Amino acid sequence: MNTMKEYRVIKTSQNEAEWVMNEMAHQGWRVVSVTYWSYWWISLLITFERDVEYVAA
Repeated sequence: MNTMKEYRVIKTSQNEAEWVMNEMAHQGWRVVSVTYWSYWWISLLITFERDVEYVAA
């Protein structure tokens, strides 16, 4: 088996950010970046990463 990286980006509020990061950590995800984003409202874009195994074709 080989491993590769899987990524997920989640938009969240400042109030929910810690809860979201802890929930994702329980599922094996690591935070690789956090971006502060303000357009009409303030949001955080959190990028998560984890290793996944796959079978090469």
